[in-house]
Amino acid sequence: MAQINRTDRQIERRQFLKRTLGAVGVVSLPLPVSQALAASGGAGNLAPDVPEWSLSQGKPILSPAYGQPSRFEDGVVRTPTDLTPTKTSSWSFTPLQDLNGTITPNGLVFERHHGGVPDIDPEQHQLMLHGMVEKPMIFDMAEIKRFPQVSMKRFLECSGNTLTEWKKPSGKTVQDTHGLLSCCEWTGVRLSTLLRAAGVRDKAKWILAEGADAAAMTRSIPMEKAMDDALVVYAQNGEALRPEQGYPLRLILPGFEGNTQIKWLRRLEVGDAPYMTREETSKYTDLMPDGSARQFTFVMEAKSVITFPSGGHTLPEKGFYEIRGLAWSGRGKITRVDVSTDGGRNWTQAKLEGPVETKALTAFRLPWRWKGGSALLQSRAIDETGYVQPTRQALIDVRGLKSVYHLNAIQTWEVSSDGGVSNVHV
Repeated sequence: MAQINRTDRQIERRQFLKRTLGAVGVVSLPLPVSQALAASGGAGNLAPDVPEWSLSQGKPILSPAYGQPSRFEDGVVRTPTDLTPTKTSSWSFTPLQDLNGTITPNGLVFERHHGGVPDIDPEQHQLMLHGMVEKPMIFDMAEIKRFPQVSMKRFLECSGNTLTEWKKPSGKTVQDTHGLLSCCEWTGVRLSTLLRAAGVRDKAKWILAEGADAAAMTRSIPMEKAMDDALVVYAQNGEALRPEQGYPLRLILPGFEGNTQIKWLRRLEVGDAPYMTREETSKYTDLMPDGSARQFTFVMEAKSVITFPSGGHTLPEKGFYEIRGLAWSGRGKITRVDVSTDGGRNWTQAKLEGPVETKALTAFRLPWRWKGGSALLQSRAIDETGYVQPTRQALIDVRGLKSVYHLNAIQTWEVSSDGGVSNVHV
């Protein structure tokens, strides 16, 4: 085969452009195309040239043995919070603005640790099930994997997601404001299967779940939830749990706040009352205006957010764009998402991407023509119970400004006349 050199390709490209543009006229092309052609300046890799990476063979198989993203995607990463004095008891955010679809890649699932990530040998890890049961049991990993396997696609959200937005707009991007949110396919065994194997006593109402991390993270779980859709999982998105997600074993409680879904799960104690641990008394409660506190507010209510355009994006010119976002509810399926481009004065129903699954992220989209002026973009989720995502002011009217957790208010992004997008309150 004759070898093609760069000079020949550049000549062919100029001849192609001359013939094509001579036929249609340069002025008839949309401005972005004209700019792109002018900017190429014989760069050699743009159409119709043959790019340099097509002129030689690429890397062989197993480069590396575990696949990695392209080097050109090295900016798509989790980012840490700056609110904690230590990185072992801290959190990191999922880059929602950079993702497509509703499944979060394993390496981008948000983190929340209370005592760092333990390095656990699965051959030496066991799950103890005891308390108000007929037959206390200890399972090793091989024994757990012998039980019937179940997979569920479910979202995972920290109750502190959006916590910086109560009083003023703080996060610059949707990663900052809503990045304590992810969605995976979780695989394991139903917790009810393990409980039935041990024989739960009639008066048992609660379960204490304990992790094997240095914080010994513990939460009380209602028996009703445990016997419903709770999972003890060992895999996410088709592979073993990542260490930061609880390897080799964690609890998944669909729709519940993330801190209850204990990672590095080592112990389940069955009892007749909640255990009133540190994480459900002094922590993870919602302080009300009268000084009282809401406790055991497990369910994450319906919520949505526009991910494009969102904070940090810039619209390059007037014209057509597709508004895209995510919606979810801890009470079941999302049935509708409305979008406003004028700060909530008028609403248009968005299209939901199917299949819409219960307690999972649902993608929505709406075509929009930006005319170049200021716009205030909002989304409003409605779930199958009829619950409507509230405004921030509606939440403040009920709960005041002493709360930290469970902020599921409508988010506003302002598109300015220069195309820049920023986080605002209206």
